[in-house]
Amino acid sequence: MNLIFFDMEGPLSIQDNAYEMMKLFPNGGRVFEVISRYDDLLALEERKGYEPGDTLALIVPFLVCHGISGEDIGGLAERAAIVNGARELIVSLKNWRVFCISTTYEQYASRIIQRVGIAPENLACTRFPLDRYRNLAREEDIARIEEIEHEILAMKSEKGGESAKKRLDRFFWVELPKTSLGLALSEVKPIGGRRKVAALEGFAQAHGQHLERAVVVGDSITDARMLEVVDSAGGLAIAFNANEYALPFATMGLASTNIGDLKLALDAWEEGGREAVERIVRERERLGRVANRGNFHWLVGRSDIEEPLRIHKRIRRIVREEAGKLG
Repeated sequence: MNLIFFDMEGPLSIQDNAYEMMKLFPNGGRVFEVISRYDDLLALEERKGYEPGDTLALIVPFLVCHGISGEDIGGLAERAAIVNGARELIVSLKNWRVFCISTTYEQYASRIIQRVGIAPENLACTRFPLDRYRNLAREEDIARIEEIEHEILAMKSEKGGESAKKRLDRFFWVELPKTSLGLALSEVKPIGGRRKVAALEGFAQAHGQHLERAVVVGDSITDARMLEVVDSAGGLAIAFNANEYALPFATMGLASTNIGDLKLALDAWEEGGREAVERIVRERERLGRVANRGNFHWLVGRSDIEEPLRIHKRIRRIVREEAGKLG
C-alpha cells in the first residue's frame, strides 16, 4: 500500500486558517502579518524549542482577547475554498493510504479533511483547548493584549524590522509568560517543522512502511523539514505552489491551479518509483510552460531554482489569494 501525506493549507485548502481567524476582529489581519513574519524569523534563526508554524501558539492570546470561539473556527472551515481538484485526486487514489499532517487547529482541520475525503484517524494536527484559555483569562491581561496590538500595528509601518523583533521577543518570552494567558504559549504545540516529521514517521511506522516508500506534498516553511527527510530517504517530496522556504528541499515541484495534475506523477510512482517519476517530470519540462496548469520541475541536483520559484510564486498568489504572501 502506498502512503501519501498532504499538508493542508496550500495543497488542500486555499486559506491560511490562522490568518482568517485573526481577520475575524478589526485589524487582526494586519496584526497577523507582523506575527507571521516574526515566526519566519524565529524559525530561520532556529530559536531553541521553536518550530515553524508556532505562530498558532503566539496568536492564542489575541483570539481569546477578542472572544473567538471554536464555533467561529469551525465556521471558517465550512466556508473555506478547497483547492481545485483536491477531492477528486484523493478519491482517485484507490491503492493509496492518504494522510494529512497539518499545523492547523483541530477545530478547522477535522472539517477540511472530511470535506476532501481523508479518514479522521489519518489526521495529525494541532490540539487547541480554546475554552480552557478563555476561562483562565484575567481582565487585566486582556487589557495588556489590547495594548500590544496597538504597538504591533505601529510596527507595520517601520522600515527596520530589528526593533520590532526585539519588542516582540520581550513580549512573547518575558511579559506574556507572567500573565494568565502565558500558559497557552507553553501548552499549544503546533504540528510544524520537526513535529511534522515526528507525525510522518509515526504514521509510516504504524503501517509498516519506510520513508523511501512515502510521498509527501507541502508548500511552505512548516513543511521544509518533512520534505527534506522524505527526499533524503529516497521517497518523493513534492513542492506544490511552494515558496522559497520549501522548494529547495523537494524532489520535484508542481505549480498548478489544479492539484489533480499531480496524478501524472503519482501514477508514475506506482508504476516505477522515483526513477519513473523523474522520467515523466523531465519529459513534461521539455514540453515547456503550460500557463497555469501542470508546470512540473525535477529539483534533485538542480543548483538554480530561480525560474521554478518564479513560476511557483506566481501561481501560488493566484491560487491562495491573500494567504499566498505568507511564509
